[in-house]
Amino acid sequence: MKRLVLGMTAFALLAFAAGCDQGPENAPSVQEYESRRAAAAAGNAPKRVAPTRSLTQEPAAEQGPDGVTQSAEYRYIAEGKRDPFRSFVLDQSNRVAEEERGPLEQFDVSQLTVVAVVWGTGRARALVEDPSGRGYIIQEGTPIGKNDGYVVRISDNSVLVEETYVDFSGEKTNNEIEMRVRTMTQGG
Repeated sequence: MKRLVLGMTAFALLAFAAGCDQGPENAPSVQEYESRRAAAAAGNAPKRVAPTRSLTQEPAAEQGPDGVTQSAEYRYIAEGKRDPFRSFVLDQSNRVAEEERGPLEQFDVSQLTVVAVVWGTGRARALVEDPSGRGYIIQEGTPIGKNDGYVVRISDNSVLVEETYVDFSGEKTNNEIEMRVRTMTQGG
């Protein structure tokens, strides 16, 4: 227990010493300290702004080893460039805007349930419910699911959906999903 207390005390002293390393030229005046404290108590503390160089100063240009003139300071301007932290594969797959997609394409196939099937007619149809309980009538070729799926076949108690997945290397993989009619059990 003593070691823990001594260790925490040593850490606090080191943290305090690191904070006091600023020197008197960077320390705020008493009036500045009091105004910051009053503003913080009122809830409208000023935001800290990092000091910046004047835009009128030109950085010194140096000639690199390959003879190309290089600036001493590099400034990244993000305008017109893609986000380097965003996946380019996802950008390509999300080309279709959300407002262009149908209501059944907003849900994953696993979130949808098949309620009924009408298959004795010329074109088989099925009734599908979304998680909120809203029903949709589907037929072969109806777009369904988030992964560019569509209805392939409707049989007497199931709906077969084919979805296309794009992996990290850009290859497309087709996946068939069978959605069965929800059956009611007796006694429950």
